[in-house]
Amino acid sequence: MRIGMGRSDLTPRVGVELAGFGPFINRHSVGVRDRLWARAMAFETDDGAPVVVVSNDICVIYRATTERVCELVQEATGVPPERVMVCCTHTHSGPESGGLIGWAQADPPWVELLPDRIARAAIAAIEDLRPATLSHARVPCEGIGVNREYDQRPTLEEALREDWRPAQPELTDTEANVLVARDEAGEMIGFAGSFGCHPVVCCAQTRWIHGDFCGVGTNLIEREHLGSVGLFLQGANGDVNTCVVHEPEQESLLALDVIAARYARAVRHGIAQAQPLEVDRIDAVRPEVQFSRREYSLDDFRALLAEQEAIIHAGPSDDDREVRMAVVRATAYRRFIDAMEQGRQIVHPTFIQGMRIGPLGLYAAPFETFQAVKNDILGGAAAPIPLLVGVANDSLGYAPDRTVAARGGYAADQVPLMQGTLPFANIHDELVEALLGLDEGLFGAGS
Repeated sequence: MRIGMGRSDLTPRVGVELAGFGPFINRHSVGVRDRLWARAMAFETDDGAPVVVVSNDICVIYRATTERVCELVQEATGVPPERVMVCCTHTHSGPESGGLIGWAQADPPWVELLPDRIARAAIAAIEDLRPATLSHARVPCEGIGVNREYDQRPTLEEALREDWRPAQPELTDTEANVLVARDEAGEMIGFAGSFGCHPVVCCAQTRWIHGDFCGVGTNLIEREHLGSVGLFLQGANGDVNTCVVHEPEQESLLALDVIAARYARAVRHGIAQAQPLEVDRIDAVRPEVQFSRREYSLDDFRALLAEQEAIIHAGPSDDDREVRMAVVRATAYRRFIDAMEQGRQIVHPTFIQGMRIGPLGLYAAPFETFQAVKNDILGGAAAPIPLLVGVANDSLGYAPDRTVAARGGYAADQVPLMQGTLPFANIHDELVEALLGLDEGLFGAGS
């Protein structure tokens, strides 16, 4: 087996608007606390083309960017697009990378250069392929997340205690999967941590560029193992927040280091405990899929637009949050109306992806996936070590569980509008079925 590592700097210039937190809040960066990176790990055996996973310290990626990255990688190395996985850590302290309505304006020069920079890391990893071993450990990773839909966020004082745990830990990830790559001399050349938690520790007033707890924690481990490259593979982060979030700026920045250290400690334990994997096969698939959406008529959208316009024009000023939220919704409805009148599609296909690396199965989807959905995917997988990779290859917002989808609200109803698309009809069951289909093809009896 051969493994290669690559890294490329994604840090934007100071002043770009940062992703997330609210409608039209003009959260422009004021400095760089930690640089942002594209980090890649490539795998190859004697019987096929390499596969490469690129983890990026950005909030989301869109299909057009992924397709351009894959074109550049194929031109440089010959590796086909289905064998390239492009995923995100989902940091909210990096720039917006595309088309959300109202949730930060993307910076055109940075977006234009983004595919080149991501591809550079993947190409470097492929060119770095060398004889190596891959090891794995599953280790405790606690004191980080709390389920924001079904549990209560602790106070700042409670969260910063080392013995803090959520009331319902079973509704979060309590373990991290750690992969370790070592060369023939036994030196660690790279590592990857797979863990599911919305990475944001900071607040809407925090304007420093960094990779949130997962980026800061990965940087710590890289500095302890000079020359190594570390990836963070975001898992199910849809309904799990960090235990500190939305606190004032100073408290947030201090808590960022505390939570990053908790994650780094788990990765250290994983590196120490990892056992070699027998990698006899490497394969990948990346089908195009279309998930079903709720149905609306043209008259439905016109009525919904009228409601939002009434809120906008009755509002006191553009500083009023409800006015700004109404502008987000109105913008989406106007796009839908225009598309329907012109006969254009409102929703478009996306990618899901599966990779087999020996006993390891990576299942990538373009969502912030809820824990219950992840549990159904991993519980039904045939792969000995199945891992969900969220926020990958495209961005379609949340994949909420059935309960939250039925209840409605931000994840189920609002985020699709921010993305200029329609809410899903049954994403829990459809995503489980789609990813388990990939697992069957890669690990099933006939595979």
